Amino acid sequence: MSQRMFVRIAGDVFALVAVLHAARLLWQWEVVIAGWAVPSWVSWVALFVAGALASIALRLSRRP
Repeated sequence: MSQRMFVRIAGDVFALVAVLHAARLLWQWEVVIAGWAVPSWVSWVALFVAGALASIALRLSRRP
């Protein structure tokens, strides 16, 4: 697997994570981990971080 393909796949995975966090916020899905209800602000932070990483990775994968 080439480095370019790896960066593209990583970008796609980060984009999927960002979309799932956006869906959680949009439809107000409740997430409970070991009895702890995860607050929605966690998804806001994760959405920003995953979106930024996806953007960087996908931009890098398109470089010649």
